[in-house]
Amino acid sequence: MANLIRWTLVAGLFAAAPALAKVSADEAAKLGKELTPVGATKTANADGSIPAWDGGLTKAPACFKGEGSRYCDPFGDDKPLLTITAKNLAEHKAKLTAGQIALFEKYPDSYSMKVYETRRTFANPPFVYDATARNATSATLGGNGEALQGAITGIPFPIPQNGHEVIWNHKVRYRDIGVRRWNNQFAVTTAGDYNLVKIQEDAFFVYSQPDIDPASLNNKILYFLQLTTAPARLAGTILLVHETMDQVAEPRGAWQYNPGQRRLRRAPNIAYDNPGTASDGLRTNDQLDMYNGAMDRYQWKLVGKKEIYVPANSYALHSDALKYRDVMKKGHINQDHARYELRRVWVVDSFVKPGVSHIYKRRTFHVDEDSWQIVAVDVYDQRDQMWRVQEGHHVIAYDKPYQLPVLETVYDLQSARYLVMAANNEDEETRTRKFSVEDFSPTSVSKLATK
Repeated sequence: MANLIRWTLVAGLFAAAPALAKVSADEAAKLGKELTPVGATKTANADGSIPAWDGGLTKAPACFKGEGSRYCDPFGDDKPLLTITAKNLAEHKAKLTAGQIALFEKYPDSYSMKVYETRRTFANPPFVYDATARNATSATLGGNGEALQGAITGIPFPIPQNGHEVIWNHKVRYRDIGVRRWNNQFAVTTAGDYNLVKIQEDAFFVYSQPDIDPASLNNKILYFLQLTTAPARLAGTILLVHETMDQVAEPRGAWQYNPGQRRLRRAPNIAYDNPGTASDGLRTNDQLDMYNGAMDRYQWKLVGKKEIYVPANSYALHSDALKYRDVMKKGHINQDHARYELRRVWVVDSFVKPGVSHIYKRRTFHVDEDSWQIVAVDVYDQRDQMWRVQEGHHVIAYDKPYQLPVLETVYDLQSARYLVMAANNEDEETRTRKFSVEDFSPTSVSKLATK
């Protein structure tokens, strides 16, 4: 009962918080003390099942072979503390999301969750921490939450006052400055078969550069280039995105190249609930990276914090010893390779605004307090029924350091199908790349497309 009362008080406090409130200097001074440098509670929880944060994982383990090699598992000797199945589900519901519970109910004979010791491995470079401290007292939102102002490089709202701020923290979290990765997609059938779409992606996170002047960003926070290489019918398809900081003054810029048309064209439909690239209708554009893009079709409510079991330190699932067939199974991924830990998460509810449309009427986001990474999403249809469930599996790129997505799922409970994104077990590891803004200009991409 005491926990319920505390939860209710926290929920009421954050629901009533002013939309554009700044954090005081006294509040910001908690960063690096009782709070981590990016705003998480630094101390352990009441029973110690969530330990205190001690700086994270910043030293590569002996198994790591250096820049560009696979991020091997520093915790390969860990054994599960418990395994949740449909048989003991009732004992653990309080620490599960509604979507996770729905997966146990949908697949009672096969779905399980192995829960391991919580290891708070998250870390970022010192310049990100320094920038976050500056942002805490300067960052604001304009344009009904669609314009980020007074922030650069670090987390803009380490002590959030509303749901918009939490989601902005996710959208601009540090993910290196430039990377190339394989974002392979698997649309898995009800029988467990799948269609593989191989996608190479380049991203230039201009917002995340150290010592950058916000005025020099030209209102951009990132540049994104996606090249589909297989299957043959899709090979050569290109997507280019310029994501903006003030989305009221300048909406996202997007272009698409279709090899059949041999021309790079504006693509304003690359947003919101339009179908995602080669996803077989199993995700929307705004579900890539768990959530991306404008937030203006939803009302956002910061509910508070909660302790739940979420994917974390997913090195085993990311191993190059696994083949894609080892991961993709009927109904859901092979949960034997998935690692869950008890974490504190921010809970944010979103509801479609009156007068606008989205195929998802409501979404509940669970955002890891250490990394500001969305780790689970419950997605509801127009009848308020659970429709889809998202989970994000990640590792710490300990030589950088930052939190690296290694596999994302979108489970469609109604069709009994699912989509996997960002897996690269049989391909190259995500690598740091040096980019310029010119690499992502429509002119440069047009030349690339016609080579």
